[in-house]
Amino acid sequence: MRILFGTDGIRGIAGAELSAELAFKVGNAIALIEKERQRHKVAGNPQLFVGKDTRVSCDMLCNALSAGAAAGGLCVYDCGVLPTPALAYITRLHGSAGVMISASHNTYEFNGLKILRDGFKLPDAEEARIEKVVLSDGVDVCTHAGIGRVLDYSQARGEYVRWVLGKYPDGRIGFPGKSAVRVVMDPGNGAAYRIAPEVLRVLGVEVLLVNDEPDGFNINLECGSQHTHTLRRKVLETKADFGIAYDGDADRCIFVDDRGKLTDGDKLMAVTALYYRDKGILTGNQIVATVMSNLGLETFLKENHIGMERTRVGDRYVLEKMLANDRVLGGEQSGHVIFLDRSTTGDGLITSLTVLEAVAHFGLPLSRLTERIPEYPQILRNVKVNDRERVMESAAIKEAIEECKGALGDDGRILLRPSGTEPLIRIMLEGKDMDVICRIAEEIAAKVERADA
Repeated sequence: MRILFGTDGIRGIAGAELSAELAFKVGNAIALIEKERQRHKVAGNPQLFVGKDTRVSCDMLCNALSAGAAAGGLCVYDCGVLPTPALAYITRLHGSAGVMISASHNTYEFNGLKILRDGFKLPDAEEARIEKVVLSDGVDVCTHAGIGRVLDYSQARGEYVRWVLGKYPDGRIGFPGKSAVRVVMDPGNGAAYRIAPEVLRVLGVEVLLVNDEPDGFNINLECGSQHTHTLRRKVLETKADFGIAYDGDADRCIFVDDRGKLTDGDKLMAVTALYYRDKGILTGNQIVATVMSNLGLETFLKENHIGMERTRVGDRYVLEKMLANDRVLGGEQSGHVIFLDRSTTGDGLITSLTVLEAVAHFGLPLSRLTERIPEYPQILRNVKVNDRERVMESAAIKEAIEECKGALGDDGRILLRPSGTEPLIRIMLEGKDMDVICRIAEEIAAKVERADA
């Protein structure tokens, strides 16, 4: 069982579980591994690119991690505030490793370290290797010319923006019969607060902003992709065509349609799958989703002769299955959507632009495109626990799950899983009758609490 890494890197309360000391050790461990990997590739010190979101602890962790990496012999390039997918592109552009300092959708007191290489998140085996080095308590320190430097690399932002805009040689996204498209954008006071509106405006979209004044403490605070009430109200008030919300590091996005209704990752995948099929680029006529995606998505795709493969929760596992099965489109209900013909990771900005393209292609409002997608009642229940492993191995819990599966039959699903980033057991139930699944969810939650006692 891994100690430091969860499903999306290392995460915890900044200054407590994720301390400056730990960040130093992680940077130093990366240096040890990257020097070995890059020794035949570059002259001078191997490179490490570092990006961050807007939370107050990012500077502390960036300085500590950079010091550990430089002490171990890496040349560290500080890219400043940057979305995770932008840093992924930078690492692919330069053929190097990177670390994104962010806790994604969590509030400011949390932070995290996501390690990238050549555009991709590290596989589990590579993270396990880094963890082993960190926990060994050894430190690899260079001397003389072997010591690395820490350099400003603020041009990373421009490199990413030019790459995105390069996908639109006409300089705009054309909507038939509309002179301008109005979007209300909520970057969640996070990493996309400058880049995302800039790109859309260059492409001819009118952008109205909410929650775009980060102060180190307000990232994801009642805003962004998990809190869309302000965005939905603003879309209706301004008669906007769309609302777009990002999480703290902008690797996911959620839409609000012209009627103020939330459009999650499942519906975004459904619309873009039809668009990709029309363009003839939906490989295998299949998409990849996770066990959390609604049965309604699967039903809708099947009606449109598109297949869906499921994998475990986590965009890294979606990507693994996409690469293994040669799929071009996949994602999660949470808004992580991967378009492998465009990017190597979930990218909120790329997703936004692709959805806008799809809507322009069909010539219908987003609300009309999504109203045919059924949505089974679904309930998510998080139970705080002390020992996730003990709960998941409990015979009583396993027996209760099997009983619930029998009660739901083919018209519903139950999923129990430990959170990869928090001390929680997540319960998901789906079925045709909301009262029934709510009752079952409460029964399971009570049994989880007893199993943890």
